[in-house]
Amino acid sequence: MSASAAPQLPGMLRDNPRLDQWVRFDTQGRVTVSTGRVEIGQGVLTAMRQIAAEELDISPDRILLQTGDTELTPNEGYTAGSQSIQFGGVALRQACAEVRLLFLDRAAAQLGHQRDALSVENGAILHKGQSTGQDYWSLAASVDLQREATGRAPIKQASQHRVVGQNLPRTDLADKVFGGPAFLHDVALDGMLHARVVRQPCRGATIRAIDEAAIRRAARGPIEIVRDGNFVAILGPDETLVEAAAAMAPGHVVWDNVEALNPMSEEGRWLLQQPSIDKTHGAPPTDPAPAGRAYEATYTRMHIAHASIGPSCGLALYKDGHLQVWTHCQGVYPLRAALARTLKLDPAAISVKHVQGPGCYGHNGADDAAADAAVIALRRPGQPIRVRWRREEEFGFEPVSPAMVVTARAALDGAGKPADWTTEIWSGRHTNRPGGGGNLLAAEALPDPPPPPPAVEGPPPPGAGTRNGEPLYAFPAKRIVHHLIAETPVRTSSLRGLGATLNVYAIESSMDELAERAGQDPVAYRLSVLADPRARKVVEHVAQMAGWRAGLPAGTGKGRGIGFAQYKNMAAYAAVIAEVEVVHAVQMLRVWCAADAGLVINPDGAINQLEGGIVQGVSWALKEGVRLDESGISSRDWEGYPVLRFSEVPEIAVELVDPAVDRPPLGVGEASGGPTVAAIGNAVAHALGARIRDLPMTRERVMAALLRS
Repeated sequence: MSASAAPQLPGMLRDNPRLDQWVRFDTQGRVTVSTGRVEIGQGVLTAMRQIAAEELDISPDRILLQTGDTELTPNEGYTAGSQSIQFGGVALRQACAEVRLLFLDRAAAQLGHQRDALSVENGAILHKGQSTGQDYWSLAASVDLQREATGRAPIKQASQHRVVGQNLPRTDLADKVFGGPAFLHDVALDGMLHARVVRQPCRGATIRAIDEAAIRRAARGPIEIVRDGNFVAILGPDETLVEAAAAMAPGHVVWDNVEALNPMSEEGRWLLQQPSIDKTHGAPPTDPAPAGRAYEATYTRMHIAHASIGPSCGLALYKDGHLQVWTHCQGVYPLRAALARTLKLDPAAISVKHVQGPGCYGHNGADDAAADAAVIALRRPGQPIRVRWRREEEFGFEPVSPAMVVTARAALDGAGKPADWTTEIWSGRHTNRPGGGGNLLAAEALPDPPPPPPAVEGPPPPGAGTRNGEPLYAFPAKRIVHHLIAETPVRTSSLRGLGATLNVYAIESSMDELAERAGQDPVAYRLSVLADPRARKVVEHVAQMAGWRAGLPAGTGKGRGIGFAQYKNMAAYAAVIAEVEVVHAVQMLRVWCAADAGLVINPDGAINQLEGGIVQGVSWALKEGVRLDESGISSRDWEGYPVLRFSEVPEIAVELVDPAVDRPPLGVGEASGGPTVAAIGNAVAHALGARIRDLPMTRERVMAALLRS
């Protein structure tokens, strides 16, 4: 780049270039910092404060952080895909560095000093370490932040960091731990009405008859029933009465156009018989390998629920022609756009504000609950409407992560290493959020519902169903064959990791089998085909952490296994080793994880994310799968959809590799899930001497594998 060429801004800053969208000095002694990213349990609010504090040279406790508000914060799309720090944090860092430089320039001009002789200490302007009597607030009126970022301000080097890299306490935990009003569910507005919605059993279902009298009797008190087309809501000032009526209401509504599901469609292999949209990414197809040098194996998983610990909630108020919505969804701007389409309102007439709720790491019922509240609020102007889903509604009607089938194929060279690799994937849509054009339950129930959103997914990387479908290993030729299934038995969308979980499971299981076939240790085999030095380092590091020993016998009932991936092939690297014991079921003993996330803002926060991904990965591997019957999702409580219990969580050790280097930060929130599931699969195969290729690895599947062996 020539000296005169403009530096390229980080993507989020390029989309939101005005500096006053990110930083303002409205309150004496405080800095207002804005981010479009929202807190869903990942600790992002703490990390964003650290980034801003570091580049502005100000104490974190002087920062007022605004997040996820269409009236106040930049439009950063969704808080998803492990992108908050890797993209949002990088944009905020550059914006803050530029603001700091503007203030130093102004101070230099006003004081008659060279800029290089000035510095900032907790907001005060210093000259050669001595006070100048000036600070951010005394200069704020003379520094115009209503300008676009240039990208020319230098950011600090890691050696200069005093706040970044420190374990600052989480700012969002105190109220959550001690029962404070931390969540949207805790918000109470004057005159608020509580509401529940009677859900369509499936898209296109129409009401034949509704017994309103029976629903009112079930309430045992005053309620109101609102109906518009096939949208039916029960509301009233007493939540207990509304809940009682809502629990009985589905039995008093008769629906037409309800097609029975095939319960067998809960298993991934059902996808193989469905029409698909087919694409190939990567190297052109090659001729089949000779029989002695060919490898092929197929892996499956069921649909997966978000299983948020609390059900979704939404709050809305329509007053004086303006709709205000409070939500715990992951994208306030996309939700505003979806509501504008659904309600036929100008987006400028809608404000959407994020308030924390039950975490989900994906697209659960939060958008739908907000839309439910908005639809009702528009029909009851001036009254706040609060919609809280019931547990059975959350499990039964939220979008779930699609079932998948993955076949791994390899043509091997003379050393038993892949010379050609194909990952063939069958999956429903992983990206089906409302901002993409539809997929709000309320919109589908209202008159003149929108058509289904188009069945499309972006190519890898990052991909969606194809995410991590290309191995990071240095195989000469690699490709992904993707079969996108447009019609699935239940509504599907994004969940933590998207397709990466099963893709990594399939690739890493295959790597263990290929290592065994070549007569090599699984760790050594991986290292022999890993060229990326950062990838090699995390594999070597986790092997050292776990005291990995080659050559331990298989089939003893105890086993160890390794799994590795770089999330999306562009975010954090993670290598995981799992130790298990298997008798009739899998018991987790220990898990080790080494991760390279580039520059780490808050090490404790990053480790928490990796640990959380491991715990969720264990649950996915051993327990979770959505069950279907003819009427839809049948696993509508914690007994039907079990998740990992606290008593089943193994001992976990996580270490960060080179967390204080001058490298860009890499997204870490979804990095450990796929490698954990893969490590468990390989550990179970080592313990049993037989491999389980279908998830979850339940007691029944363990026994079947033992019988096969």
